[in-house]
Amino acid sequence: MNKLGLLGRNISYSFSRAYFKEKFENEKITDTTYENFDIDTIDLFPSIIKNTKNLKGLNVTIPYKEAVIPFLDKVNKKAKEIGAVNTIKITKKGKLVGYNTDCYGFKKTLKPYLKPHHKSALILGTGGASKAIAYSLKELGIPFHYVSRKPSDGTSFTYDALSEDIIKNHQIIINSTPLGTFPNVEDCPNIPYSAITDHHILFDLIYNPEETKFLRLGKQQNATTINGLKMLKLQAEKAWSIWNLH
Repeated sequence: MNKLGLLGRNISYSFSRAYFKEKFENEKITDTTYENFDIDTIDLFPSIIKNTKNLKGLNVTIPYKEAVIPFLDKVNKKAKEIGAVNTIKITKKGKLVGYNTDCYGFKKTLKPYLKPHHKSALILGTGGASKAIAYSLKELGIPFHYVSRKPSDGTSFTYDALSEDIIKNHQIIINSTPLGTFPNVEDCPNIPYSAITDHHILFDLIYNPEETKFLRLGKQQNATTINGLKMLKLQAEKAWSIWNLH
């Protein structure tokens, strides 16, 4: 029996396990299971690899997309440039190879909504997921600024410094923070929502709830809103093709 799984912390809610369970049932895949590997610290990762027989691949989620990299034997070129891994393939020889399928999922989800006036973007948050978003925007030729609580290298704005003008001039806004995830559904990034217009796209990487407060406030301003579900499905299928088990 081949094994796949998800590496993360506090992941009982996880999309991936339910998604793959349903996929295996629908496609009558009977030789593969998918389980959660919920660990408190990345230092426990090697013991999972050592003690899990027939493990062929893993998805990686918050907070280990960057921390897992030193444990890998090889990192695919794109994932290396991004600086974050969300998919690991375990080769027949037991080597661990890291990939990033978030960028594929994000780009393919966003592209149909892009119009000529979508000239620049704000990425809320600077964690592992934001790096794949930044990489995708570069590929699409869309300049962007990061927004975070504290000023840091590569961060152009802090939340406190976001003016209505900055919002008006960045017509794609992507939430890559966990703010607003179930059960804390009343949380949302602190930005001037009143400056959002029907020219804006608000993209939230969160998929639970389907409509976060961030998206709801955007919708009230007639913005186009996109949640993280399609991106997740696309990156999951891309991961499946990387593991390519059958």
